[in-house]
Amino acid sequence: MPIEPWSNAQVLALAPDPSSAKGARSVSGAAKWTAAGLDDDVLWGLCRGSGSNPYQACVDLTEPAYRCSCPSRKFPCKHALGLLLLWSDGGVSEQAAPDWVREWQEKRSTRAANAAAKRAQAGPVDQAAAEKRAGQRADRVTAGLTELDRWLTDQVTQGLAGAHRAGSGPYATMAARLVDAQAPTVAGTVRRVGEVVGVGSDWADRLLGELSLLRLLVAGHSRIEELPAELAATVRSRVGIPVTTDEVLAGPALRDRWQVLGHVDLPDERLVARRTWLHGTESGRSALLLAFAAPGQALPADVVPGTVIDAELCWYPGAFPQRALLARRHGTTPGGPPVGAVCVRDALAGWSAALAAEPWCDQVVMLLADVVPTEDGHLVDRAGDAIALRPADNPPWWLLAAAGGRPVPVVGEYGPAGFRPLAAWPEGEFLPAPARTSADLRSAQLPPELVSAALVGTGRRPFSAATVDIGGRALPVVSGADPAATLLDTAAVALTYQRAGVTPDPGRSPVEAAPAETRPPVSAPAARRLASLLADGGGPGGAELGQRLLGGWLRLAAERGYLAPAQCLPALLESGRRSSALRASLATVAGRRGGWLAAQNGEWSYLLTEATPDPDPGDWATGTPGERLAYLVALRRADPASGLDLLVGVFDDEAPEDRARFVGALANGLADRDEPLLERALDDRRKEVRDAAAGLLCGLPGSALGDRMARRALGYVRLDGGELVVTPPTECDAGMRRDGIPPKGPQGVGIGAWLLGEVLARTPLETWCGAFHRTAEEILTLPVADDWGPVLHRGLARAAVAQRDSQWLVPLADEMSRDLNRHDERLVAQLYETLSPSDLARYATAALRRSPGEALRVVELHPGPWPEPLADAVVESIGALIRGDHRTEWQAGELCRIAATALPPSYAAELAELADTIEREHPETRRGGMVRRLAATLTFRHEMYEELR
Repeated sequence: MPIEPWSNAQVLALAPDPSSAKGARSVSGAAKWTAAGLDDDVLWGLCRGSGSNPYQACVDLTEPAYRCSCPSRKFPCKHALGLLLLWSDGGVSEQAAPDWVREWQEKRSTRAANAAAKRAQAGPVDQAAAEKRAGQRADRVTAGLTELDRWLTDQVTQGLAGAHRAGSGPYATMAARLVDAQAPTVAGTVRRVGEVVGVGSDWADRLLGELSLLRLLVAGHSRIEELPAELAATVRSRVGIPVTTDEVLAGPALRDRWQVLGHVDLPDERLVARRTWLHGTESGRSALLLAFAAPGQALPADVVPGTVIDAELCWYPGAFPQRALLARRHGTTPGGPPVGAVCVRDALAGWSAALAAEPWCDQVVMLLADVVPTEDGHLVDRAGDAIALRPADNPPWWLLAAAGGRPVPVVGEYGPAGFRPLAAWPEGEFLPAPARTSADLRSAQLPPELVSAALVGTGRRPFSAATVDIGGRALPVVSGADPAATLLDTAAVALTYQRAGVTPDPGRSPVEAAPAETRPPVSAPAARRLASLLADGGGPGGAELGQRLLGGWLRLAAERGYLAPAQCLPALLESGRRSSALRASLATVAGRRGGWLAAQNGEWSYLLTEATPDPDPGDWATGTPGERLAYLVALRRADPASGLDLLVGVFDDEAPEDRARFVGALANGLADRDEPLLERALDDRRKEVRDAAAGLLCGLPGSALGDRMARRALGYVRLDGGELVVTPPTECDAGMRRDGIPPKGPQGVGIGAWLLGEVLARTPLETWCGAFHRTAEEILTLPVADDWGPVLHRGLARAAVAQRDSQWLVPLADEMSRDLNRHDERLVAQLYETLSPSDLARYATAALRRSPGEALRVVELHPGPWPEPLADAVVESIGALIRGDHRTEWQAGELCRIAATALPPSYAAELAELADTIEREHPETRRGGMVRRLAATLTFRHEMYEELR
């Protein structure tokens, strides 16, 4: 029976680091694999690499276990992960494995058999020697804990206020002594407690709580012979007295189908620890698997989150056993929706039971059924019971985006700071939470009188209260001979009581669910490519190219009517916050859920002002500004007169920023009937409204504003004896201001030049041909007196861009192409963008063949895709520049950068051949590399286009 593929999220959860995930995405396309197949439970494939021989990658899906012939030291490597992604997308069929896969399987079986034989042949343990070593260690541990007890009471006697000045140094010193005493676990605890000092507003409360639990552990160890066996095992574990793997595996084993709920990585300066949580589908029991690796090394990837493993587990002994070992694995299958989820009340009751059994317990796993985030940092279930999120995980944008405010199962760790989500199952699909490494700070939990006494110090003010108040209940003080010990013992009881007594928060309301979408999401490969572009650039180039590729992805997806995957929306909205160029397309692909998210986050509110797709008549009355704008635009396109009537009825009552956007919507179907409203808008209090109205009136043939501008312009520019004579204005009168002319220009520009340019930019171009009885080409060749030519031509160019008059655009482009340095580059860009693609390509092609270096700016103005003549000229110029000396190499690099997102993808093969040639001709340089990266980018774009078909 074939194995059901894992999801993309499950595969990428195995990546040892972000760079491996990025590499996996880059080799996950079918074009990268010359062969791939699934033979029973082994996945295998041949991946194209930089050399002549493909990399041999295979994965045993039952473990999983990995093998690849690439030189990477990461497990799994990007090729193994890429093969799994290809399988996940349905790109691998059943096919017999080649011999090298069989050899790998046989070697693994042989190694496993040899290891089992060695364990069976191991000689008997010298029991007497072992007992002697254990006794010596017990003596050292006891001595170390006795010293720790004195040190703890000293901290409280002297006052914790002094700890703020001393910092974590004394804790590190005490931890080192405990390491010498062979109590490594409690040593690590002391070192971590030192990191609490001075961090956050409630640091003294947290510090006293941790010190009190250490004191409780020392007291437990001092009476370890009197404790129940399970609790004694917990104390030994917390101190650091090890239990060997063989001892654990010798205990009772439980076989079940274990759901792999999720994992969390905890970086440390010495080790990186991974906590992986399992839940038995039949037993209902939870288990914690721990794995460790040195910083920079990969953690084991043999347990896949979101899957189900058939295995036998053995637990470490303890009063509340959580940590377990995989004793024997029988198989791995894909997981569906989780089994065994409980309500919030039952989950918190489990936490209380854990603390009752083991007061040092700092986290448990909770599998919550059908919860929804609230606006105030909680998850609430169907019964209305809520559990608080960790501050670091609030708001859970990933969960809001993926589930859309609908109830879903969520798994996470719960501890004193709150609930830390690890994964969710929106629509039954496993989705891991993004990694968060922020500090796990909890609020105050101890009675203020205990904290106050500890800060001052019992040596200065002995603690003598008979009771302390915990949630309105008087808790008796644990009295003792030493005031410091009394305070610590009382704090331990109060803290455990407070933590164990947590109950669901009532009265929390879930967020309102997101509106339903009406358009389809992109395909799985396209979704994965988007995730890659958002996470790490995703393409062959750097961050700048990645941003351009992201813009291309969004435009193409918007044109083809697709929605971005919901889980990508937070990252997409962040990208749009940083780059306004992405917003128009983003508003379309984000859909209604994107607008729903933006309404809850002030930093994303920009999306609410962008026109949204699929407008609805009801949006005009109740929608966001963006939804109302979208409806008005759609109505203007279908029935301009009705759109005008709709706007006239509400125009004066709209917010100023909305009035400006709504005026802009009249550009659709602009006609004479719109002029009265636009003339009225010229008197608006807001500059944005006046500017929008003036801009439209300038482009409306026969408008009164155009006539006013024509009269002004002909008063400033006249034809005298075959020469244009300019008499610029000297001031901006009230009429000019009303018509949208700013009274002052930028520093360094004279008032006459500024006002002349502004008037010319708003003057209908037909004015000049009618007044001078000449064509546009003839007018532009006329001499201009007193060096007013650049100002005159710049104003005419602005008018040509605004009015899109082809009779003027082409001759102005010709004139400006002769000397680009004389003109404003931004204006030149606008002029070229207004040209027809064929005209712009003609100018760019001519410029490339005349002077490739100087033509870079012209080429960059063509947004692409380039027509064939221009594309041929670019490829030709790249080859010529890259073969030149070092002075032209940077020009070739710039041309490659520009071509990356504008050159048609069909040129990839030609450029790859050019890269081969350059590398043979110049083996000592990296010139061929830039061409090869360009070819790789074109291939990337081709794959991107195919995925979005």
